[in-house]
Amino acid sequence: MQHNITAFADEYGNNSFDFERQGSHFIVATVICKNENLEKLKNDLDQIRKTHKFQTGEIKSSGVGPNHARRKRILNDIAKLDVAVYAVIVDKRQLFGKGFEFKKSFYKYLNNLLYKELFRTYPSLELYVDEHGGSDYMQEFKRYVEKNHPRSLFYSYDFSILDSKHSKYIQLADFVAGTLGYIYDSSKTSEHSAEFEKLLEPIVSGLNFFPREVTFKELAESNIDESFDPQIAETCYLRIHHFLEKETGSDQQKIDQISFLKLLLLYQRANAKNKYISTKEIFNHLNQSRTENLKEEYFRTKVVGALRDQGVIIASGTSGYKIPTSSKDLNNFVRHGKRIILPMLNRIKEAREAIKLATGNDLDLLGHQEFQELKILLEK
Repeated sequence: MQHNITAFADEYGNNSFDFERQGSHFIVATVICKNENLEKLKNDLDQIRKTHKFQTGEIKSSGVGPNHARRKRILNDIAKLDVAVYAVIVDKRQLFGKGFEFKKSFYKYLNNLLYKELFRTYPSLELYVDEHGGSDYMQEFKRYVEKNHPRSLFYSYDFSILDSKHSKYIQLADFVAGTLGYIYDSSKTSEHSAEFEKLLEPIVSGLNFFPREVTFKELAESNIDESFDPQIAETCYLRIHHFLEKETGSDQQKIDQISFLKLLLLYQRANAKNKYISTKEIFNHLNQSRTENLKEEYFRTKVVGALRDQGVIIASGTSGYKIPTSSKDLNNFVRHGKRIILPMLNRIKEAREAIKLATGNDLDLLGHQEFQELKILLEK
């Protein structure tokens, strides 16, 4: 089967619980690219190699190490690539249970967090992973993935193993995973971590923190916007989580809805101030998981509109979309709707009255049963 999306995954860290010497986090990062853009991505990576003097060696995070200024320059170019990044960020300090002490159990369980999400979001996917831990182990892991994610009419994928020495794409995943280590691992974090996170932000479509999701309490405590209303914010936050818990990516529309809500959550976490996400930025992220680019009418009706029909509250305005966290956000949402609804109602009212007058009340544009709710609304 021909896949339209290809993903390349690599890891940072290991299963050691010696946090001081081996680090506090284990990270699996995936770089996702449309097949039609792979050749351009390859050329762009060749240019990054030349520009940043990797010579003939691999574009590896370990090759840059703590040279933070160089890492920033490289990230600045990586952020311009036409890719999306999804990663699982595991805080090993929060893992409890003997099973995690065994290497195979540790890797199988935590890698599964990533691949489960990938297969849910991208039903047709070609996935390449680095040859980590020896080929025998990766072959065993491949069988594990195939067993736990069986192919079906709607879900099809290919899973392959590559040596990073022969794949620039895997090297890119390595660099991203290593950079995430410098953002989150207690042995690597520094005053540069926040800047690394900001530089990666344009291509990050999702970060899954394990063993726990970011709680509303943490989001509220990190928010510094003076208009923040915890009651409004929590109500909207819980409605989104309720939707994400009960829905699966059973079709493209559901996939788009799930991806959109996760993007809103990601940006709410990343921005202490309550910023709106522009439609252009949203489309840049969501289009990475689609064979055809989004159309605005589809996005407004089938994604945003359909979510609102199911009780998910989403604020919108000229600046874009966000999870409401204040009465101001809700007012903007109502004001935006008012600008659309009231003029349209007035046009219908004017047309109705003109036709009734011309026909001596014989023809009522809202006389059909289908329009009774609208008729009642106008007459009130």
